[in-house]
Amino acid sequence: MNDIDFTHDPAQRSWVTSANADATDFPLQNLPFGRFRRAGEAWRLGVAIGDQVLDLRAAMAAGLPLDATLGSDVLNDFMALGKAARVQARALLSRALAAGSAEEARLRSCLVPQREAEMSLPCRIGDYTDFYTGIHHATTVGKLFRPDNPLLPNYKWVPIGYHGRVSSLGVSGQQFRRPLGQFKGEGDEPQFGPARRLDYELEVGVFVGRGNAQGEPKPMDEAEDDWFGMVLLNDWSARDVQAWEYQPLGPFLSKSFATTLSPWVVTREALEPFRVPFVRPAGDPQPLPYLDSPANRERGGIDITLEVWLKTASMSEPQRLTESNFRDAYWTVAQMLAHHSSNGCNLQPGDLLGSGTQSGAQPGQGGSLLELTGGGKQPLSLAGGETRTFLDDGDTVELRAHCQRAGARRIGFGVCAATVLPPQSAPVQSH
Repeated sequence: MNDIDFTHDPAQRSWVTSANADATDFPLQNLPFGRFRRAGEAWRLGVAIGDQVLDLRAAMAAGLPLDATLGSDVLNDFMALGKAARVQARALLSRALAAGSAEEARLRSCLVPQREAEMSLPCRIGDYTDFYTGIHHATTVGKLFRPDNPLLPNYKWVPIGYHGRVSSLGVSGQQFRRPLGQFKGEGDEPQFGPARRLDYELEVGVFVGRGNAQGEPKPMDEAEDDWFGMVLLNDWSARDVQAWEYQPLGPFLSKSFATTLSPWVVTREALEPFRVPFVRPAGDPQPLPYLDSPANRERGGIDITLEVWLKTASMSEPQRLTESNFRDAYWTVAQMLAHHSSNGCNLQPGDLLGSGTQSGAQPGQGGSLLELTGGGKQPLSLAGGETRTFLDDGDTVELRAHCQRAGARRIGFGVCAATVLPPQSAPVQSH
């Protein structure tokens, strides 16, 4: 499972100068994939390097011998090739973009400044499943609604998830209207109107690689090799609508109005230096055998620092609200994939899994405003004298993330940002 190779060498530098900056999210050791275009051009695939994008279609036309699937305008066909193809492409791109590469002369013209690139979702996403792997989030939210029994009895035995809405997935820069919904009123009759308790959720998203045939579950080792890569994911939530509708079947309209992804897919291979042991707290049940493996125990976790930043309409710069880490997730990526396919469900290349909200153990590490404000009872104080319990129109939420440890090059995910717009008028039923 340990796939460290020359592409992870922290001493490597690129002939793309901006990729050598200490603070860049996209050094030579990262090489995430995305879908982009410049004004007037067709969509195509690219790789982020420093503040540039390597246009893969142009690079192939210039003679770089990448797999033909990377000349497409979406990543699905490349995702379907599996781990060996990812490793091969990563090695080829690393050598081509490294300082002193013989490819520099012909690839310089294939670079596009990121500021000129319009980004899109990286692939056709056939299905989206949102899991609930953040135990600190689950416990804190559970205490708000079920003080005597915050964690439901199945939580530590089974990865919980629900089916999300693909059509409202958007990429960083998304703007969406405050959703309308039905929520509990003062009396017995509910109200319908703009959501009053609009919230964000700090998550990571995982893209499926090859997938599996219907009726053929993925064992843990195959599940670990198969996931393609990660993005940041904000699964926006209308908390008042959610509280009214979630029993007995769970989230529906409180979640389906918008979900925002960061545009660059950081591959499984780029994250290899930041793998950590998967360890359950003393006294907790160990996973059932189909969700367990020596490799998962040894390196199933991933050390990713996650942050939420908020910029209100009156702020000139965003303010950081929280920091947490994906290594605290109660279930690993391989366990999510193995469980999802365990009943014979056929996952497909480009399917998306959300991790669920990733909160830390400390009070100020909540991955949502619901947690940070104690269910809206303790407003947050912001720079300039503003406060928030939930989001106002005009607020922009940014998710950021990076991986960093001694002996490895820091890599990042870019920004996952979206802005809340005022609602449309509620429809009025004529009588």
